[in-house]
Amino acid sequence: MTTDTQPQATFDAQILAVLEDLAPAEQRVARFFVDQKQMVLLSSAAQIAQLAGASDATVVRTARALGFESLSALRAAMLSELTGTTSPGNRLERTLAETGGDAAGALHHVIGIHESVLDVLRRPEIAASFERAIDILAGAARRHVFGIGPSGAMADYSSLQFNRIGLPTSSLSASGVALADRLLWLGKGDAVLMMAYAPLYREVEVVLDQAARHDVPVILISDNLGPLVADKVAEIIPIPRGKADHLAMHGGTMVLIEAMIVGLAGRCQEAAFDSLDQLSVLRGSIDKAWKKRGTKKKK
Repeated sequence: MTTDTQPQATFDAQILAVLEDLAPAEQRVARFFVDQKQMVLLSSAAQIAQLAGASDATVVRTARALGFESLSALRAAMLSELTGTTSPGNRLERTLAETGGDAAGALHHVIGIHESVLDVLRRPEIAASFERAIDILAGAARRHVFGIGPSGAMADYSSLQFNRIGLPTSSLSASGVALADRLLWLGKGDAVLMMAYAPLYREVEVVLDQAARHDVPVILISDNLGPLVADKVAEIIPIPRGKADHLAMHGGTMVLIEAMIVGLAGRCQEAAFDSLDQLSVLRGSIDKAWKKRGTKKKK
């Protein structure tokens, strides 16, 4: 257990060792660095300043006072430790420690986390990235949604819903060599929606290489992988997965996916309604009760 927690302790210890020597505003920013790591990774200096109740200059000055050459260097050290050896058990232990030890506490804790994620989704720069992502996905001949592990289930869900609204989509949710068969579907004119997180797994590298080979744009949804692959993707939508170094939570990603379904349906309405009518017909062929339901717009 000592080995698992050592990387996290190192980063925090570097800050806490000099905390008392800082000015009050710098102390406030330094504590924000410790307590809100994901926000530090996802936010600009101006956004960090606003969230921490300080100025842009104070944020940069604090990073240097803590022994880092710049805010970017602080982020790099933070990212390195967050993607290190912390075990899932330790992440769960930290999460449970903040719930109060009962079910109601767990409910309120998780709701609070997701409320903070929704605040990120409301940012203007996220809306701009989302708009560009919809442009790419709507204009593609075919879409491919990548995700493995828990993200694999979301990739399958996204693919099913995109297909329902008339947008041919494949799920790249297989891991290991099984992914190779699905990558044969990837071709010029397509687009990839990728949900992936650091460290940089071999499957992610191969998908990115194949996308580059076919000149296929990649939209990345991630809270920490962006800095490692920024030159290989067309768009990054940085969505937190709960609280850094705690149990990963995917509610924010699901909200984003649901928004994509609605956004794409609005962009491709004729295809969406035609596809959903065809779905109803097919359901009616299986179960006659489905024939009473329809999707045609009322005139």
